[in-house]
Amino acid sequence: MGKIIAVSNQKGGVGKSTTAINISDCMAAKGKKILVVDMDPQGNTTSGLGIRKNEVDYSVYDLLSGEKGAKEVILPTDFDDLYVIPATEDLAGAEIELMDEENRETRLKEALSSVKKSYDKIIIDCPPSLSLLTINSLTAADSVIIPIQCEYYALEGLSQMLGTVDLIRERLNEKLKVEGIVFTMFDARTNLSQEVVQTVKDNLDVKIFKTVIPRNVRLAEAPSYGLPANRYDRSSAGAIAYRRLTSEILKSGKGK
Repeated sequence: MGKIIAVSNQKGGVGKSTTAINISDCMAAKGKKILVVDMDPQGNTTSGLGIRKNEVDYSVYDLLSGEKGAKEVILPTDFDDLYVIPATEDLAGAEIELMDEENRETRLKEALSSVKKSYDKIIIDCPPSLSLLTINSLTAADSVIIPIQCEYYALEGLSQMLGTVDLIRERLNEKLKVEGIVFTMFDARTNLSQEVVQTVKDNLDVKIFKTVIPRNVRLAEAPSYGLPANRYDRSSAGAIAYRRLTSEILKSGKGK
């Protein structure tokens, strides 16, 4: 049975979608069959995988509303072994519509149960907030990867995120684990980046991936072409870092 990994941080701009896109693509390049679920109404992961949102017939919104089953909303990408359940602007209204619905926190978990065995990994890109969409994502997941930007305020966001994981584990998904923390937008030239990394290592008893993701122009350019970094510029520092991170994820614990 496939493992479901959420990529989540309640703070925006930390490289969450970039991480979801690139670890998914790197896993697929290693021959793993991967499904990406875009739970962010902005749909950056959808477009970053080359899917044109205005041409999508069905999306994760239709899945959560119960209008369509998982197999009906899954789209192939241009890359072997990589599939996506896309997000469109409709998803922004899903929270309001689901608010009074029964089992509203478990809609995604129930919907993915029919396809979980068909994939080696299912990667969920969560929205940058503690919303019903995020709660659905973490309730469906076996584990969560938390990207954090190497800046001071990221530490506050990390504390909030770990608190959310504890809350979800206590009330909705007792099996949820922290797969690991990954540092993004790392700039080795600045003391701040190094201080943030060291502070987290010194104060938190949680797995931290050895690979750090550097600030990288090619990594930032890739989504505008609808390509993961590995397909856009395989030799770039960002692409190399995500290949290393992916190897770590696949080797760690149940991620094997």
